[in-house]
Amino acid sequence: MTQNHEPRPLHLFAHARAGDKGNSATISVIPYVAGAYEFLLDQVTEERVADLLGHRAIGKVSRYEVPGLPALNFVVEDALEGGVNLSLGLDGHGKSLSFLVLSMLVSIPVELACEHVDASNVEKIS
Repeated sequence: MTQNHEPRPLHLFAHARAGDKGNSATISVIPYVAGAYEFLLDQVTEERVADLLGHRAIGKVSRYEVPGLPALNFVVEDALEGGVNLSLGLDGHGKSLSFLVLSMLVSIPVELACEHVDASNVEKIS
C-alpha cells in the first residue's frame, strides 16, 4: 500500500448521518472502507469537531466509538438553536453540520478512499 497521506477532505473516506435530540445534534461518521477506521479514531476527535462547529456557539462535544460497525458518533450539545420546534434556523435537524464535518481535512492513505474514487485522480476531486 502506498503511504500517500496528503491532507484530503474526510468525505473521500467516510459518509455521515445526522439527527437531533432536543437541542443536541448527533453526527455519525462511517468509513467507506473499514481499514480507514483506525485513522478516523486518531484524527476525527472531539476537539477537531468542536473547532469546526465552533461558529455555532455549541456546547460540549462527546465522541462515542462504535468499532463493531465501524463508526464514530458525536453528540453536539446546544447546536440546534433550541431544537426543531423552537429554532427559526433553516436546519433545525442539524443535517448541514454533518456535511461540515465531512469537509474536515484528514491524512489517510488514498487507497482507503471510497471505492468509486480513482486514486490516480484524487487530486482533481479533493
